[in-house]
Amino acid sequence: MSDTVTPFSPAKITLRRPKRDWRGWIFVGPFMFFFTIVFIAPLLYAIYLSFFEPKMVWGKSQGEQFIGFENYITLFQDPNFWSGVRGVGLFLLIQVPIMLGISLFLALALDSGRLWGAKFFRISVFLPYAIPAVVATLMWGFLYGTRYGVVGSLNTTFGTSIDFFTHDLIWVGIGNIVTWCYIGYNMLILYSTLKTIPESLYEAAIIDGANEFDIVRAIKLPALRGSLMITVIFSIIGSFQLFNEPNVMQQMSNNVITTYFTPNFYAFHLAFEAHSPNYSATLAIVMGLITVVVAYVVQLWGARGGQK
Repeated sequence: MSDTVTPFSPAKITLRRPKRDWRGWIFVGPFMFFFTIVFIAPLLYAIYLSFFEPKMVWGKSQGEQFIGFENYITLFQDPNFWSGVRGVGLFLLIQVPIMLGISLFLALALDSGRLWGAKFFRISVFLPYAIPAVVATLMWGFLYGTRYGVVGSLNTTFGTSIDFFTHDLIWVGIGNIVTWCYIGYNMLILYSTLKTIPESLYEAAIIDGANEFDIVRAIKLPALRGSLMITVIFSIIGSFQLFNEPNVMQQMSNNVITTYFTPNFYAFHLAFEAHSPNYSATLAIVMGLITVVVAYVVQLWGARGGQK
């Protein structure tokens, strides 16, 4: 029997699929469960409610009937809804730049190292943020009082007639409360970003003959772009969610604050006072979409500005 040489045949390479490891879900599972219960489920239920309306027979509720997009069509034709949207829109365009401008100035002042008592100043500016919004609104509401507050005393002393509980000044009063509460919060976000800038950049700039203004313009402000964008987005969301301040001040303002003063205030009125939870859910869904779209547009605008 002669020896035969067989051609070399390469061994077949078999790839074994890695076994799935479910241990990660032990850590992620509890969060996903509560996230679903607290966020996803209410959101889906609100969307479901927006397509129905109560079915009344002889003045008694007989469940709900599907009406499609009628609630949305009615909402877009509702002048009360658009009145609230215009109100918070103007509030956003005026109050947010003022608040963030003051926060930026204070953060730069703290970072300069020339501010006397910086630690005490930082705590005192941040302290209003720790006060609940309801308490802060009550406090400022009493200060605004024309018969018993500081404003009333100033009117008596100087012969003026300033009244924050009027159609012309009610938004100014609310804007002052919101600004007072959130200046410290935004300041700390910006200040913490400034503290991450390497000292070597400042030293190099000083060697090149840059003054303090040049350092702020060329180093600090570009480094703050991302943090400023975060504070802008948070402020946009907070403005569209405005509720506590008008809710507390409604009893003080002699009916100046209407049930549709802000979209959130209008949704609360529809759900708990007008007994229209389906219409209220529709309003909440639309306002959520408006907030997401505006925040996303601002984010895109900030990202494009950072690439220049």
